[in-house]
Parts: sequence; structure tokens; C-alpha cells
Amino acid sequence: MSLFDIIAVLLTLAALFSFINYRFIKLPSTISLMLIALLMSLGLIVLDQFGFNLSGWAKVLIDSIDFNEALMHGMLSFLLFAGALHVNINDLASQKWVITLLATIGVLISTFLIGFMSWWLLGKLGIDLPLIYCLLFGALISPTDPIAVLGILKTSGVSKSLETKITGESLFNDGIGVVVFLVLSGIAINDQPVDMGSISMLLLQEAAGGIVFGLVLGGLAYVMLKSVDNYKVEILITLAVVTGGYAFADVIHVSGPIAIVIAGLLIGNHGRLMAMSESSREHIDKFWELTDDILNAVLFVLIGLEILALTFTMQYLMAGIFLIPMVLVARFISVSVPVILLRFRREFSPGVVRIMTWGGLRGGISVALALSIPAGTEREIILMATYVVVVFSIMVQGLTLSRVVRELG
Repeated sequence: MSLFDIIAVLLTLAALFSFINYRFIKLPSTISLMLIALLMSLGLIVLDQFGFNLSGWAKVLIDSIDFNEALMHGMLSFLLFAGALHVNINDLASQKWVITLLATIGVLISTFLIGFMSWWLLGKLGIDLPLIYCLLFGALISPTDPIAVLGILKTSGVSKSLETKITGESLFNDGIGVVVFLVLSGIAINDQPVDMGSISMLLLQEAAGGIVFGLVLGGLAYVMLKSVDNYKVEILITLAVVTGGYAFADVIHVSGPIAIVIAGLLIGNHGRLMAMSESSREHIDKFWELTDDILNAVLFVLIGLEILALTFTMQYLMAGIFLIPMVLVARFISVSVPVILLRFRREFSPGVVRIMTWGGLRGGISVALALSIPAGTEREIILMATYVVVVFSIMVQGLTLSRVVRELG
């Protein structure tokens, strides 16, 4: 299929599913789009078993899309910028230590806990997946997905401080998680030796380099925005930040996601207050809100359709189901450690660990990283487990987060 055909099909499906949800289902948009796409995909698979062979066009569509490339080097930069644009930087600063520990130590704790627990569980189920690949699964499933989290938090009713913690963590921990994933994939796939010095340097280069580059990028955009008063030009400047900035971050080997988040925070706070007129703010807000909604719709339709790319075996499916509680336990522990470390210096709202555990949603980033693993049995196992965890995370955790918040006060 051509690129235009792919975009046409995805936008048409997103529009149709959004209409169905708005008129009849009335669930949160992202959840409903994934649910309808998932049910449609399952329906096509079931009909295939009766000889109808209707899933052919959908499989052609999925095979034509490099999900990892489309998300990690396409949609992600736009979605992160749109999310960061409306986050109050002063609120983030007030929670900086919590967010920092969750996005670093929390991700590492979760990665190794999930890695070792999944290795033990899969062994019990008779699935031979090397430990390094189990750790790879831990790395890709540990970061919470900012795209899923930001969409659900809008209607969850959590307190402002708790919303800031969850939002801040999700905006930054995917950058750290991707670096950990790249390190472990180099060991697993390319047989690179384990060198703590080089691993530490890579983490420092990607994370710290991403922060510095994001500050430079946001500062340059701020200077340009302040010197003009034309919303069309200003929107183009923000688009250049997102596309050119993310591409250049890849060239200089720093974290593109972290750089875009930092730039988005600067433009969304200092830029909005001191470099834009009221008219420009209104147009930029509407433009990025619409961009965010459209890309979210397409992304969650894609996640729902991605089930057609899975290799279905009952053994792999059961493994994914059994891994759900283990991922939640690891999330609970990885949140508890930073909270315990900081409890002596500050107070936390009641139920903070349980709410952050249940609110740590996984989404498209985990699926994209799983799809980046070279084809083979290892990828089939990891992809099925990832997909099951992601679907549970969005469908069950996402739909019940508001109830959990209410019950915990």
C-alpha cells in the first residue's frame, strides 16, 4: 500500500470509530478507539476460521506499516510536545525529586524485577526464553506511556499533586526506558559485552544530553517566538522544534523524547507567558490540541489492529495473562521505593503508591519497542506478552482508575 492509502485508511477508521463511540459507546476516546479496533480485528480472525478470509486487507495494512518507525520516529515527538505544552513547570519543579527517582531508579528496579520474575514464570510454563530477553521485556514494559497516561488522567479526578507526579514520570521515564532497552538489546541481539562504564556513559549522554539539547532548542524557539507576533509563523516554529529537533537529537545521539519534553515545557510556560500574544496562544493551543487528538486516535486504532501481527498460541497467551500481576507487583515495588526514600522529607497523599501503581499505564511505546526486536521465537513470545499487558493496562486500569481514586479518597 502507498503512504497515502495507509493514512487514508487509518484516518477513515479513526473517524468511523470516533463517531460510533460518540453516538453509542461513550467511553474515553483513546480506550474506545482501541477497543473497537481490537474487536474488529478479533472479528476478522474469527470469520477467517469459517472460511470468509476477510482479514487480508487488514494484514496488508499492518504489514505495510513499520509500527516502531511510525511511533518512535514519527508520532511520538508530536504527542510528547503536545502533552508537555500544557504542563505547569512550577508544579513539576515542586515534585522534581519524586519524578526523578521514579523515572530513573524506579525504571531500573522494575526492569530487573520483571525480567527475573518473567524468566522464572516462563520456565515454569515450559517456555525457554533466555534471561537477557526477559530483562529486555522488563525494560520495554517498565516505562509508563505518556500518551496513554495523559489521555486517561484528564477524566480520572486525581489530586493536582498526584496528577503532576504521574504526568511528570510518564513524560521522562520513557526516555530512560528506551536507553535501558537499547543497552540490553545490544547485549541480547548483538552480543555486546557488559561494560558498566560504557553503559553509564550512554545513559548520561542520552539523558543529560537530551536535557541540555532540549534547553537549547526551547531557548532558541523562545527567542524566535518573542521576536514575531504572527500565529502562523509561531505555529511553524513549534513544528520545526518538534520535527527538526527530534531528528537532530538522533543525529547527535541524545534522547529525542527528553529533548522534546524539555522544549515543550519551556515553550508552554515561559514562551506562552512572555513570548506570545493572546491570539497566538489561542491558535497554538487549538492547533496542538487538535494534532494531539488526531494522532492519538490513529495510534490507538493502530494498537487495536496490531493484534493481527501476533503469533497466536495458547501457551504464549497464558504467559501474557500470568505476567500481568507480576508487572503490577514490580510497578508497586518500583513506586514504593522512591516514596519510602522521600517520606522523611515530605508528605504524600493517602493511597499514593496504590494509585500510581494502577495509574502506570503501558501503551504504544512498549508495543513499538517489542516490534523492533528481530524476527524470531523470542520476539513472538515478548510481543504477545507485551500486547496482553498493554491491552489490560489500557482497557482495565484505564477504565477503573477513576473508581480507584474515589475509593482511596
